Formats: sequence, structure tokens, C-alpha cells
Amino acid sequence: MAVEHRSLRGRTLFITGSSRGIGLAIALRAAKDGANIAIAAKTVRPHPRLLGTIYTAAEEIERAGGKALPLQVDVRSEEQVAAAVAECVRQFGGLDILVNNASAIQLTRVDATELKRYDLMQDINARGTFLCAKSCLPHLIGRENPHVLTLAPPISLDARWFAQHTAYTVSKFAMALVTFGLAAECRAEGVAFNCLWPKTVIQTAALALLPGIDPLRCRKPEIVAEAAHAILLKDAATFTGRFCVDEDILREAGIADFRPYAVDPGYPLIADLFLE
Repeated sequence: MAVEHRSLRGRTLFITGSSRGIGLAIALRAAKDGANIAIAAKTVRPHPRLLGTIYTAAEEIERAGGKALPLQVDVRSEEQVAAAVAECVRQFGGLDILVNNASAIQLTRVDATELKRYDLMQDINARGTFLCAKSCLPHLIGRENPHVLTLAPPISLDARWFAQHTAYTVSKFAMALVTFGLAAECRAEGVAFNCLWPKTVIQTAALALLPGIDPLRCRKPEIVAEAAHAILLKDAATFTGRFCVDEDILREAGIADFRPYAVDPGYPLIADLFLE
């Protein structure tokens, strides 16, 4: 029988790429419940174009009601990920949830995609998702309602999602495939593995890499955070191996009015990549 959990209070989350954007929004939503958050991200000094560091994120999380542990982590490094996971477990006494949010993006055709950028997307998106799951899994097994949530799209073989940016598409679908595969591998251990993707474009720093996108036609990261929160409260033993879309999850939770999540409710929204 499925069991719906009411709160993330006292639960410990390890969230990659959580110094800003969707990762930070997910952290802040969990913090409202009183969760412990390990902020696993690279930025430790202010960036001229990207707001937020692991330390400013920690301050926001603490103000929101959670406990924060800022950890400088490059998810391409096996040693850094292992050390960060160990420190998270030492600091908070365990680990309940992994959120694979860290991701690199470059929407270019093959002739404009440098191999080093191709490697970066594969290493962060695909390998980083696998590495973080592999490192966290021994600590997740045996916990109450353990979850792994990956920010990756439903897999589609529609050619239009490859036509303009094969390298990025392959890396994002690889994140989804890793998560789907581990859901099957770890079903007996009771660890849930699910993917979540926004129905519309979200206003984040990555928006600058999407040419021609009007920020006023986007939604705020909070809609993804609310959907993530709803997924992480579901029964891990029964809700696993799913490709979730934020709006669908929130509709199932009884939310019908999505206007508060719009940057400007007066503008038509733009559908995100990989969705019909």
C-alpha cells in the first residue's frame, strides 16, 4: 500500500548544482519543512554573470528554516563527490535524498560544438548523475523513504530534439536513462529513482543560452521546486521509474491555478525542450 509522507522535516538532502536556480529553489522548499541540505556546487566566489555561491545559498536555506552544509563539489570528480557525501553523512547523521540537478548546456549543432564542450556535457550530465547516485546509494539503502530525483526529460526519439543540438540532447537523455536504469536495479532495495522536467521554460541563468527566449514568457523555478517536493513525499517503494512533468505532478496534488508561478501572467508561456 502506498504511503504519502507529509513533510521533509529532519530529512537530509544532497542537492547538486544548488547554489542558484532550480537546485536552490528545491533546497529552499525543503528548508521550509525543516530539512537538512547539503549544497553540492562549484561556486564559492561571486561570479560576474551568475548570482549565488554555496555560502549565499546556505544563508538563504538557514533563513528559510533548514540546516545547510555548503560543500564545494565538482560532480566530475569521484574524489570530491565521495568526500562531500561522507561529510554530509557525518554532519547530519545520514542521507535520505539525492537530487541530481547539476547540468551543463550548449545548444549547438555538431559543427559548432567543440569536443571539450561535448565532453563537459557528458561528464557533468551523464557521468555526474551516475557518480552521485553510486556514491549516495549505500547511504540511502535502509533509510525511511529514500529518493533520487534527476532533473531530466522524458526520453523521446522525435528527430526535432536532435536536429539542432545532438550533443546536449544525448547528454540529457543519458541522465534520464541512468535514472530509469537505476530504478530497475534498485527496486528491491526500496530506493526510488525518478526524473522531473518543467513543462515550460524556467527563468534561470541558463536562459541566456537559449537565444530568442523572452524571460517574461517563462515560469519561476518555484514551480519545479513544488513538484519536486511532492515527488519526494511519495512512497519510494511504489513511486519509482517515472518521467514526471512539473505541471502534471502539481495537478495530481490538486493545484489548478499556475498563474502565481509565471514571471508575468499576461504573457503566453513557452514550452520547454523535449516536450510536445
